[in-house]
Amino acid sequence: MPMIEFENVSKWFGSFQVLTDVSLSVAQGEKIVVCGPSGSGKSTLIRCVNALEPYQKGRITVNGVHLTEDLKTIHQVRAQVGMVFQSFNLFPHLTILDNLTLAPMHVRKVAKADAEERAMTQLHRVRIAEQAQKYPGQLSGGQQQRVAIARALCMEPQVLLFDEPTSALDPEMVKEVLDVMVSLAQQGTTMICVTHEMGFAREVADRVVFMDAGQIVEQNTPQEFFERPQHPRAVDFLSKILSH
Repeated sequence: MPMIEFENVSKWFGSFQVLTDVSLSVAQGEKIVVCGPSGSGKSTLIRCVNALEPYQKGRITVNGVHLTEDLKTIHQVRAQVGMVFQSFNLFPHLTILDNLTLAPMHVRKVAKADAEERAMTQLHRVRIAEQAQKYPGQLSGGQQQRVAIARALCMEPQVLLFDEPTSALDPEMVKEVLDVMVSLAQQGTTMICVTHEMGFAREVADRVVFMDAGQIVEQNTPQEFFERPQHPRAVDFLSKILSH
């Protein structure tokens, strides 16, 4: 059974169709990188997975649960899906440790001591445990994004979604976040990552999915996609992004 299945999914914002008949199957442990020009529907696609965006047509299934607008199924899916955004979305008035224990304690009803132990484990995992008592504003952007990844991991998700996690970072901070993502990928986490970091795609992805105008127009192994892209839009996209 696939971990995530999109079947002919379509979505509109008003009269504008942002996703058109998208079908994609993601196996457990698979690492998918989604790329494409701005406005191609990449972020909308992954935001549909945990119902941050509703879809109007088709079917999305996450680990056997058919995602509908029913709140019970939304909660079932969200309990299995962690998401890391462009902006870190940390609570500025809470310490790093408190940011990480909040959801496990209130959503999963984990005892405080257990939640703190879990949080410290994940902070060690993203190599930032020494910052546990600081506040987000005292950390660099790269450190805050690593905290955001640790926070997602504290909910012990089956799937991690990344929505351009390095796009808000200064160039020298990008590598520290990508290094953490590479190590997660090597541990077998199921990942869908929307990113323009093509080096990361080459190193980590099992499959690269290229979107244009709300559709998946090409998908292949990284080697095939980068060396022999088939679709004219993919060829054009790669010529622009790889020339920088």
